Amino acid sequence: MEVRGELIRVLGIETSCDETAASVVALDGERAPEIRSNVVLSQIAEHAAFGGVVPEIAARAHVEALDGIVEAALADAGVDLADIDAVAATAGPGLVGGLIVGLMTAKAIAAAAGKPLLAINHLEGHALTARLTDGLVFPYLLLLVSGGHTQIVRVAGVGDYQRWATTIDDALGEAFDKTAKMLGLPYPGGPNVEKAAEKGDAARFAFPRPMKGAAQPDFSFSGLKTAVRQAASAIAPLTDKDVADICASFQAAVADALQDRVRRALERFRSEFPDMKTPALVVAGGVAANRTIKSTLEALCRDAGFRFVAPPLKLCTDNAAMIAWAGIERLSAGLADTEGSFAFVPRSRWPLDGVSAPVVGSGRRGAKA
Repeated sequence: MEVRGELIRVLGIETSCDETAASVVALDGERAPEIRSNVVLSQIAEHAAFGGVVPEIAARAHVEALDGIVEAALADAGVDLADIDAVAATAGPGLVGGLIVGLMTAKAIAAAAGKPLLAINHLEGHALTARLTDGLVFPYLLLLVSGGHTQIVRVAGVGDYQRWATTIDDALGEAFDKTAKMLGLPYPGGPNVEKAAEKGDAARFAFPRPMKGAAQPDFSFSGLKTAVRQAASAIAPLTDKDVADICASFQAAVADALQDRVRRALERFRSEFPDMKTPALVVAGGVAANRTIKSTLEALCRDAGFRFVAPPLKLCTDNAAMIAWAGIERLSAGLADTEGSFAFVPRSRWPLDGVSAPVVGSGRRGAKA
């Protein structure tokens, strides 16, 4: 199914982690795309007591909520299933229990309504969101910083992705969450570490800047996390001031390390696309909401002559609008395997770049990164 020039409406479903989401996105010829609905149910309360996402709890919550979320998305968009042109669902990577719930529901909806089905890579949703929100043209550079991924990807077209860097251990969002847990801060860790850091002294603790200056382009955060634990243990019991200072110092180290790694990628992009007048860096993922990180990257882009693009927070974190839009992009480009999607099996690991060798490794479930 290839769509060019006419109205197309896609129902998107996202259940890869702890948000149950459904959305209807429409594209009408040459007009700007429109998010007709974007319903997201967070499971933060269900997982808060555990300090992180519990896969079994997440999967059960998706089962209980998804039908109602889909109904709400259709109602908010003012459409029935008969008006939908295709159903797109996240098929990986993510927690396999949640992926099964979302993809099986999408298969059932598509089969019952006689609609095409698209199995979407969650990372592709993030990679293409800036085209939905900002009308960005290819190529551009993507920095994805979330709970599960920290990557720099060259986005040259729909389905044309090359990973330039990834984390060799922890994702940045994971490092924020584990730092918060070590310091007794509530879940989710990222916003609470940032809040505590506002009152802290970022110069008090000399935490390492992982990989800074290294020839290898990748990220690493496990050593920084270890340094936080050692600093906290050395001065325990911690006062509120201690926690604030550790958070501020941790956040400063993260921003400094990111700046170094991203600068290398901007220089490489310039060398590969020397004729682009104002290339763009897109930042997506929940960690992109951190103001210190965002301001650091904005300054870096200004100095390097890059346009800084960060979609609205509700479209940076997990949502179904990006999945519906990725479906529209694939349909419009003639890249949608609508028949094969019904046979598609959810993948807990599914690298966006299928060409580059895995950095972390691979196994029975496939390449990790």
